Amino acid sequence: MTVRIDQERCIGSGQCVLAAPDVFDQSDDDGLGLVLISEPAADLLPGVRDAVDRCPAQVVTLEE
Repeated sequence: MTVRIDQERCIGSGQCVLAAPDVFDQSDDDGLGLVLISEPAADLLPGVRDAVDRCPAQVVTLEE
């Protein structure tokens, strides 16, 4: 499973970080979302799925 954020469309809301702080962070430069772990372990997947659902710009994806 691979996690991605479309940097071109990210609005920096930070919802991904709130949902899964071990997997996502925000850039200090522009506040856009960053993927820390592109292939998270199974125990982190519920948070990643929550991040996908929470993203207001719908730019967080999980490819299963």
